[in-house]
Amino acid sequence: MTRLSLPVFGERNRLWSGSLIVAGALFSLAFACAAPLAGFAAIAALTSTRRGALALTAAIWLANQLVGFAILHFPTDFETLAWGGALGVIALLCCETARLVARFATGAGAPVAALVVSFLVYEGVLFAITCAIGGDVSHYALASVARIFFINASAFFGLWAWGLVCAAVGAPRSSALSSRGA
Repeated sequence: MTRLSLPVFGERNRLWSGSLIVAGALFSLAFACAAPLAGFAAIAALTSTRRGALALTAAIWLANQLVGFAILHFPTDFETLAWGGALGVIALLCCETARLVARFATGAGAPVAALVVSFLVYEGVLFAITCAIGGDVSHYALASVARIFFINASAFFGLWAWGLVCAAVGAPRSSALSSRGA
């Protein structure tokens, strides 16, 4: 599986996990219902173990919901709560899908494939639920979906770059610490 190597900022490091959760909350403030949960699920899948990725995706979803209800004042009716729960389940499904794709994809294209499939699953399941409940599907027009994909891709690649910076900054310090202990 292609995996971003973060020796200092892995799933057990609170700084890496915390920065993803804070970034998720900030994206939620900026984009509300268009928060890039598929992009976050994909980056979590590529940077953590299965268990860590699912926990991180759930924490990012929870931050999204907290921002939505506490700060953006989402309504607390049944429909909004049900969609919120559905988004959490779908984000976890995206995380698992991204992990599977990354496991079977090879080369530099594996992270991109993980992102694209994660996004397709996210939007596809949302569209299927919307159709099943007889909802309005007009917001699934190509321009809207392309805009949401751009938000997800921006979040994904921004977080990927942040991970590379963290690994580059942490790697020299990490190797210096291990050479001291030898």
